Amino acid sequence: MDLSQAESGAGPSAMDAVGSSLRAAISRWELAVWRQYQHVLDKWTPHVGRRWVGLLVVALIYALRVYLVEGFYLVSYGLGIYILNLLIGFLSPQVDPEILDAEGPTLPSSVNDEFRPFVRRLPEFKFWYAICFPITVNLIHDHHESIKFTSSCFDRS
Repeated sequence: MDLSQAESGAGPSAMDAVGSSLRAAISRWELAVWRQYQHVLDKWTPHVGRRWVGLLVVALIYALRVYLVEGFYLVSYGLGIYILNLLIGFLSPQVDPEILDAEGPTLPSSVNDEFRPFVRRLPEFKFWYAICFPITVNLIHDHHESIKFTSSCFDRS
């Protein structure tokens, strides 16, 4: 049944069928886009140096944009605080050894015990992604007129 038959008054069940098939098509499309996106991320994972150089380039473009527009200071300030929070998570251990062991770190006691002196709370790839995503989103949104936060927005004259 197509949309014209559903609109011609074939009944509420016909409209439900068209609506559910449309939702199913959108869901399949979203899944295909998500799989492609995840595939690209999986291909980027082993290229640590290239990812960080790319992030540095994007961050420098963002900083240049802020400097040339002479605005976006509030957004940039919030972004800086967010990045510092991520850095703390990246540099912190997953489990605080002072809370876990009162006697301090111990060596493995059996063959099956793995000695892991430092496990990050935030892994490197998630750290990179969590920094890269908001910078990229801010760069894209900076070009949209309705959400620009320049210094003229705060003038009280």
